[in-house]
Amino acid sequence: MSRTKVAIVGAGPAGMLLAHLLARVHVDCVVLERRDRAYVEKRVRAGVLEPLTAEILGSLDLDERLRHEGLIHTGINLAYDRETFRVDLSELSGGPGIFVYGQQEVMKDLFDAAEARGLHLIWNAEDVALHDIASEHPWVTWRIDGAEQRLECDFIAGCDGSHGVSFASIPAEAVRTYERVYPFGWLGVLAEVPPCSHELIYSNHERGFALASMRSATRSRYYIQCPLDARLEDWPDERFWDEACLRLGEQAAARLTRGPAFEKSIAPLRSFVTEPMRYGRLFLAGDAAHIVPPTGAKGLNLAAADVLVLSRALAAFYGGGSSAALDGYSDRALARVWMAERFSWWLTGLTHRFPGTEGFDRKMQLAELAYIRESRAARTALAENYVGLPLA
Repeated sequence: MSRTKVAIVGAGPAGMLLAHLLARVHVDCVVLERRDRAYVEKRVRAGVLEPLTAEILGSLDLDERLRHEGLIHTGINLAYDRETFRVDLSELSGGPGIFVYGQQEVMKDLFDAAEARGLHLIWNAEDVALHDIASEHPWVTWRIDGAEQRLECDFIAGCDGSHGVSFASIPAEAVRTYERVYPFGWLGVLAEVPPCSHELIYSNHERGFALASMRSATRSRYYIQCPLDARLEDWPDERFWDEACLRLGEQAAARLTRGPAFEKSIAPLRSFVTEPMRYGRLFLAGDAAHIVPPTGAKGLNLAAADVLVLSRALAAFYGGGSSAALDGYSDRALARVWMAERFSWWLTGLTHRFPGTEGFDRKMQLAELAYIRESRAARTALAENYVGLPLA
């Protein structure tokens, strides 16, 4: 049996960022992860970082590769009805814009620094279970090679996703969940080819949504909207590239470089929020508390904002004994979560084809896109939300 101040369940972006933030203020913690490092690091996820997320990485001295290898984008492009227009994120929001830097690279930076700084990570922790989370003395158990381990702690940070043990440990009557499941998914590919545009292109096409993005100057990430029952085997590379070119439009298609996809996947789209983000001594962060459709590029960024608020609250508790910030954690985090949920839901509705999106509904999409194109106020609202609203 061992003891720490904060047990962190999950070594994804939320868990690892929290571990580094707590180490900076000398709050002991242990990170438990049911997989190994290679598995966590190779997961293909987000590629857009808000300025706040970049600032957090910088404050932890974890932004060296981001500064040298990340791409700064000062705008994005919206395409519809064979027209494309640009939204100047930097000018309209008054900030630097966004940073394109893959989540896989963020995780590598977090893990490399964790080893160098001596952070306590436990890999391949099987059958993790949380105990007495409503009391002042919670504890966590897990198994390694069949032997049960026990960790006593003051608090538990649940950073293990919506299907993890943390959310499942909260009594159903103690939380309320809100959910929207979208009737389509995203078929995405990664390919070692230069991007067709130096900035992201979001396209609303009569055949469905498409997105041209990238992970670097030589690695591209493309997505197209697909039915929920789509199968990867039905989408060989050539068919995917044909459809992506059609939906992105002639200008983008003329610059698109085709190549073999070394990663191809289908992801469903979902909006999900649980309230509150706390139960007793258990605090939820990141995907354990909320899911957003990827359209708004908010998932990793919301996780970073959550753990920034939580780390400050824990530092205040251990620094002066006040629990006020911990008591206010859920409300403060949720204020930003719901704004990001709203934006991601809105942008998804604006750019995708829903069942029955014909006639009036289609005309409303096109009218709103035209309004954004012509209205600086509308573009400003989009830009402010896309780069991330400030913490409440």
